[in-house]
Amino acid sequence: MAAEEIQQDVIRAAAQAIVIEAVRAYVEEIHSRGRVDFTDAGRMVGHLMSAEVLLMNVAQAFAPTD
Repeated sequence: MAAEEIQQDVIRAAAQAIVIEAVRAYVEEIHSRGRVDFTDAGRMVGHLMSAEVLLMNVAQAFAPTD
């Protein structure tokens, strides 16, 4: 394995760790606020949009490489 490939693997693993930590921190933040008010449509949309962005980041970080 060439040094460049190893470097790319290390960068990819770091990116994956960062995105996993971002998801963990987001979930922890939601839980620290207590119960989610499901009647507050604006807040629910905000949570869904944040979750969607996080999922896109996860998909990108773990996408197969060529």
